[in-house]
Amino acid sequence: MTICAYATFDGPDDELAPMLAAWREAGIEGRAERWDDPDADWSAYDAVVVRSVWDYVDRREEFVGWARRVASVTRLLNPYPVIDANTDKTYLRELGVPIVPTHWSSRELPHWPEYVVKPAVSAGARDTTRTTDRAEAARLAAALEAAGRTPMVQPYLDMVESEGETSLLYFNRRFSHAVRRSPMLAPGATTEDNERAELRTPAPDQVELAEKVLTAVPHDLLYARIDLVRLPGGEPVLIELELTEPYFFLNLDPAAPARFAAALRELLG
Repeated sequence: MTICAYATFDGPDDELAPMLAAWREAGIEGRAERWDDPDADWSAYDAVVVRSVWDYVDRREEFVGWARRVASVTRLLNPYPVIDANTDKTYLRELGVPIVPTHWSSRELPHWPEYVVKPAVSAGARDTTRTTDRAEAARLAAALEAAGRTPMVQPYLDMVESEGETSLLYFNRRFSHAVRRSPMLAPGATTEDNERAELRTPAPDQVELAEKVLTAVPHDLLYARIDLVRLPGGEPVLIELELTEPYFFLNLDPAAPARFAAALRELLG
């Protein structure tokens, strides 16, 4: 039987059990392994699937080094070059697709009604601030630079408060499902609000952009979550391409774990 590791962290993951159950149905034995466990023998697996490694942000270099080592002894999914690039949001500059307008410096900020300032290496809106004060936005970006971090300065998009973010999930480049996610920086938003989502049928222009985003990545992709928002003019743009440790919202689509398992089976041959 094929044996795969489910790379996780020392914390809760409500997608672990349904995923491993679907793998078993597909003839794949799955074992959860903490990515930073020094005793884990990654060479014993036919593949290592990177999943809920949600504590890597403060240790990105360590995590990327781990991914490189694992890829040298077995198959890593997603592949090491994808993990290396995707854990730093400067990848957005290289994709060649429409993204949220982004200024990558503390200097000469554009004049926008409201700003969002965040580091290029982050997750879940960590170290992210929303402000209407241009000088404050510049100060926050400069503080990130002083700490050796690349700042991202973006306009706050009011439309997300009514439209939300649309996340399209793809397994082995095939569309699985999409969800509407509540905006993390909306006024009065709570952690519970930010975790809420509902299934959504993506619009044709969102699907078209998502397919263009996928085409921009040449490697095997076991999974991809493409997070889109709309600009004030209505056109969809990419806010983030999640290829490392995206939450899949499996609880909203009972058939999604089986689709993921089938995609894994296909890639393993």
